[in-house]
Amino acid sequence: MSTAPELDASGTFRWMWRQLTSMRTALLLLLLLGFASVPGSIFPQRSQNPMKVREYFTANPALSQWMDRLRLFDVYSSPWFSAIYLLLFISLIGCVLPRTLEHFKAARAQPPLTPRFLDRMDSFTEVDVNQKLALDLAEKWLRKKRFRIRREANSISAEKGYSRESGNLLFHLSLILILVAVAVGGLFGMKGEAILNVGERFINAPTSYDNLSFGKFQKENTLTPFSLTVKKFKATYNVQTNAPSDYLLNVSTENPVGNKSVDHAIRVNSPLTFGSTKIYLQANGYSPVVTVRDKTGAITFKGPVIFLPQDGNLTSTGAIKLPDMSPQIGFVGSFVPTYSRSSTRGAFSAFPEALDPRLLLSAWSGNLGLDNGEPQSVYRLDTSRMTKIGLKQLKMRESYNFGEGSITFDGYRSWVNLQIVDDPGKMYALIGAILAILGLLLSLFTRQRRIWVKVDGAVTLAGLAKNGLPGLTEEINLLKSELEKGRDA
Repeated sequence: MSTAPELDASGTFRWMWRQLTSMRTALLLLLLLGFASVPGSIFPQRSQNPMKVREYFTANPALSQWMDRLRLFDVYSSPWFSAIYLLLFISLIGCVLPRTLEHFKAARAQPPLTPRFLDRMDSFTEVDVNQKLALDLAEKWLRKKRFRIRREANSISAEKGYSRESGNLLFHLSLILILVAVAVGGLFGMKGEAILNVGERFINAPTSYDNLSFGKFQKENTLTPFSLTVKKFKATYNVQTNAPSDYLLNVSTENPVGNKSVDHAIRVNSPLTFGSTKIYLQANGYSPVVTVRDKTGAITFKGPVIFLPQDGNLTSTGAIKLPDMSPQIGFVGSFVPTYSRSSTRGAFSAFPEALDPRLLLSAWSGNLGLDNGEPQSVYRLDTSRMTKIGLKQLKMRESYNFGEGSITFDGYRSWVNLQIVDDPGKMYALIGAILAILGLLLSLFTRQRRIWVKVDGAVTLAGLAKNGLPGLTEEINLLKSELEKGRDA
């Protein structure tokens, strides 16, 4: 009984390489990458929302420790996600590049020789035609139909449809391009957000962002230098559906190179561009403008406070914190652009435009929790160590005396959320996606055929449909009809 020889180190490596670079492995890795991305959409990610991660730790301390060890809060930068990504990249390259080289050689080579026994092929038929004219007529017709021709003494071998394999390879090469583009964007890109009130100025520096994340090889000193000032924001709404119909943001920008102010208009699908950095208009809302005075009448706070929308009509909530007052004072507020009220919902906004604005306040006294070293959201008030001292609904220019001082609702300003993105791989990913679609269409709808014409005592025709698409019999019949026309001519 013979036994297979054991593989040495090089043989084992070759076997592992063949397994890794097979199309089946590439498909499995692609599916695994999709599954590995699921936790990133289920659990909050540190790079996107560190406050949510902190809240998750507070609510589930024991579970969060294990999840953090598994890097479920940093999925896309975790070693296991990177390993799947790199293996998929290597698998696709090792699978597609050799096939591309082979296809390039095959596309330049002549069609294969005519088989000896055509009667074993599909759509075999005989044609009653002059044998001396048959090959000339067949070659003329096949070239007209864009077949590649190989003519021998008594036969013609014709082939077309190589673009099917070309499309298949283009699809897979485009996937590699997309993977490269995503990797380049993750390594050399940046993404940040900043909320600005109308009238405020933004300087492209790390301290100006509300949240900011860099690629692995991107640093703070690589930010594109620019500044902009929000001059005006106009939102237009449909009065019947309350749906937004247009957003227009007017800004003036300054570039340190020219030190010249230039006006620009930004819309939702029309970002402002500085080199490879794009500035998108992402969201909008309202900031109530308030003035707070202490018991002596001295102003302790004056200005707009950003409130976050809670529904499509921009009913917004926020917090006003006054740590310098004694005792410390905080307000939990709701801003209603167009006031309405119902017995079930209470106060709410009936329209997103500020037609009848109201400010609803809940006043609290005590410890704001700002001195314990733990970061907290500026949009929320921790009332666990505070005492409620009153409720009040204010119209514009009305005041509320809460005992320790007073607060006046002076008006409101619009705010906009700007998303600043530098993604050097974005354009390549778009090109890869377009090429992938084109390649897929080519591979799905191209008919790959071989047709043979042989003169050996009789004129015989046969063919082979390599991808099983219908239409081969019709083409053989058309060629037969063309040859018979030549006989009758």
